[in-house]
Amino acid sequence: MNRADALRARIAARPVLMPGVWDPLSALLARDAGFDTVFLSGFALAGTHLGEPDIGILGRDQVADAARRVCAQVPDVSVVVDADTGYGGPGEVARTVELWEEAGATGMFLEDQVWPKKCGHMADKQVIAADEWLDKLRAALARRHDLFVTARTDARAVHGLGDAIERAKMARDLGVDAVFVEAPQSVGDLEAIAAALPDAVLVANMVEKGKTPLLAPDELAGLGFRLVVSPLSGLLWATHALAEGYRHLHTAGTMRSVLDRITGFDEFTDLVGLPKHLASDAENR
Repeated sequence: MNRADALRARIAARPVLMPGVWDPLSALLARDAGFDTVFLSGFALAGTHLGEPDIGILGRDQVADAARRVCAQVPDVSVVVDADTGYGGPGEVARTVELWEEAGATGMFLEDQVWPKKCGHMADKQVIAADEWLDKLRAALARRHDLFVTARTDARAVHGLGDAIERAKMARDLGVDAVFVEAPQSVGDLEAIAAALPDAVLVANMVEKGKTPLLAPDELAGLGFRLVVSPLSGLLWATHALAEGYRHLHTAGTMRSVLDRITGFDEFTDLVGLPKHLASDAENR
């Protein structure tokens, strides 16, 4: 079974929750927590790799490079990689598909925003004409060999829920693997999306303190959503923990009074594979 088929089978069997990751370390931690599918988040990449907001500053080569590193470190995990708008017209979208597959990605999200795009939960987004987006999706489907393609529309915030649902239906009819209406603003919105697309694999995006009510995977599955992405949970938690740790170090000058609250040195080196490297070195002596 190829990568995309494995994810399709998993979604058919149960709702799939994907946490957001941004580098090999976060992917290793997600894997060890029990996740078999993760999402390489453009928001998280922009924030951690560049210290910038998710407003189209991050380029395709930077995302592809991060995808290669993440996929190589967790080959037993399905990695869905954010592709934003595909970085151009249909020809560039086809090239993006090639790069994502070469990196080892299992899937991609492809949205209909105007470039430079914005995070889906920011204000003042713009979307391209539906036909332009559909052309990009056609290019992705024509070029992919082993890639789970999710069509994301941000039209809810621009033209209203009705237009977003119509775009989602058109994407479904093209044969994409999943459809994703970004930033529903109520449970009623979620219910309307699910009622209009009962035969599609639906994606729900759970952003803490974002525009969409936070629901658990079983609650979303009850509404009809099979793929749940929680793209910022790890990043926002880690940001809080780092800020707290640095404040303590600045104030106290040492971490000796809070050693029970930090990962042990040996625990960390085990996580990043030191025993494997030491064993290899011993064999080669």
